[in-house]
Amino acid sequence: MGKIRLLVLDIDGTISGEANQVTPTVLTAIAAAQKQGVAVAIATGRMYRSALRFHQAVGSTLPLISYQGALIKDPTTQTLHRHTPLPRALALALLQALKDSEIRQDLSIHLYIDDQLHVRAILPETQGYAARSEVTPQAVGDLLAFLTQGPTRDTTKLLALSPDPEKTVAMRAQLRRQYPPEELYLTQSVATFFEATHPLAHKGAAVKFLAEDLMGLSPDQVMTVGDNFNDVEMLHYAGTAVAMGDAPAAVQAVADWVAPSVEVDGAAAAIEKFLLS
Repeated sequence: MGKIRLLVLDIDGTISGEANQVTPTVLTAIAAAQKQGVAVAIATGRMYRSALRFHQAVGSTLPLISYQGALIKDPTTQTLHRHTPLPRALALALLQALKDSEIRQDLSIHLYIDDQLHVRAILPETQGYAARSEVTPQAVGDLLAFLTQGPTRDTTKLLALSPDPEKTVAMRAQLRRQYPPEELYLTQSVATFFEATHPLAHKGAAVKFLAEDLMGLSPDQVMTVGDNFNDVEMLHYAGTAVAMGDAPAAVQAVADWVAPSVEVDGAAAAIEKFLLS
C-alpha cells in the first residue's frame, strides 16, 4: 500500500453529528494529518453553500465535492471543475413518478438549481432540513410547472424527504426498478433522505477525479471515511476505506475498518489509526 496522501471526509454522520459542528478532537486530528503532508477534502451530499463552512473548518485547500459529486468547485479560486446536472427529461420524469406514486403522501421534494433549494411548499420536514443546512428554501408551487415553464433550468440534484424511513426505502426500490444505474444514480444519505443525481455524479467518481486528475495519485494513496449508502462508491475506490460505527451493516461491509460512532469522534480515531500512528 502506498503512503496515504489524500484524506476524503463525508460531513453528516462522519465529522459532524447531532451538534452540526466538527468537534475540537476531530479538528485536531485533521490538522495533525495535514502537518504530515496529507491533503484533506470534503465529499458531501450537501449543497455547496451548506458545505462551505465545513470545508473552511477543516482547512481544506482542495476543491469541495458537493451534491454527491454533481458539483465540484474550488472555493478559493471559484474554479468550477465539474457540474453534472440531472438530464432534464429524467428530472421531469422523476417529478412525475413521485407525484403519481402511492407513497407520495408526506413527501417533501427538493430541487437544487443554481445552488438554491426549491420546494413546492414549506413543510415541517423542509424547515428542519433548511435549519440544519443553513439555507433558505424557495417555495415555487408545482415543481413540474416550475421546471417546464420559463427559462431552462439545470437540476443539480433531486431529494425527496419523508419522516417515515420505510417510505424512503420503498421509494428508492420502486425507482431503481424503473431506472438502471447507468441512467440514474439513486442513493440514501440518511434514513429519511432519498436522492437522485446524474449517473456519473457520485462520490466515487468525484474522489477519483480529485485524486487522479487533479493530484496525480493512485487509489492506494487515498483514504475515505463515510457513514451511509452515498459513501459506498468512494469507500470502494479508496485504498483505505473507513465506515463509521453508526453506518448501516451493508456500508460497514465494504470498509477496511469500522470506526467508533460520530458522537465519540470516530473520524479522529480513524485518522489516528491510519495516518498518525
